[in-house]
Amino acid sequence: MDIMELIRHRRSVRTFDKTALKEEDAQKIIEYASGVENLYGQKIEFKLLDVKEDGLSSPVIVGASDYIAGKMNRAPHAEEAFGYAFEKIVLFAEGLGVGTTWIAGTMDRSAFEKAMGLIEGEVMPCVSPLGYTAKKMSFRESMMRKGIKADSRKDFKELYFDGSFENALDEMKYENLSTAFEMVRLAPSAVNKQPWRIVIDGNRAHFYEKKSKGFISADGWDIQKIDMGIALCHFELGLFEAGLSAKFEICDPKITAPEDTEYVASYCFEQ
Repeated sequence: MDIMELIRHRRSVRTFDKTALKEEDAQKIIEYASGVENLYGQKIEFKLLDVKEDGLSSPVIVGASDYIAGKMNRAPHAEEAFGYAFEKIVLFAEGLGVGTTWIAGTMDRSAFEKAMGLIEGEVMPCVSPLGYTAKKMSFRESMMRKGIKADSRKDFKELYFDGSFENALDEMKYENLSTAFEMVRLAPSAVNKQPWRIVIDGNRAHFYEKKSKGFISADGWDIQKIDMGIALCHFELGLFEAGLSAKFEICDPKITAPEDTEYVASYCFEQ
């Protein structure tokens, strides 16, 4: 599959067939993960974990015997950096026929952090099971997907704006960006909140986070900024798919934004 088909085809998998990850798939995934880069140049260490050997568990996952997790230093933009890099790994796994789902909270976090050898100053943002999708979803997974409306996405006009937040973007105005727009629209996010808002201003796409309550921890860690990293990843992949060059930058355009909406980053692209 090409990248657009991977994104269209992939879904979060929480029910696996109890088959251990094939050695060749495990090797390909960890080799890819060891070389994946992120927009912020931050170091992220990824590791494959074994459910039995490492004593791992998640109440929302059935039948998985393997996980992948990553750890990094706490730093500005760590959330976006991790989201961008981990999504590339998730899509790579999808291309191998390996199921995944993002997990940030519904797990025995202390066991995962111990398996990752987490030390002071480091954070393990998310993990994902790795395995092969069961023929039938568990009842628990079916209910979860219904609860968060996992298969629905916001309309184009809710996500994209022309020059300012006062003007919804005409879908036909930037036909060369249509692939990138759709890739971002289909991106996964925590409980499907889809926090990204994008203002197109000339040859720049400015990404904003629409904050929802309950996603920022007491120490300031913002789960939805991980989602923003995923959105940045999808937009960049969409530009490349269309044969366009892209330059990542952080340069707040000072556009007046709605309440609880915060600038994150921008892409400069060919027109």
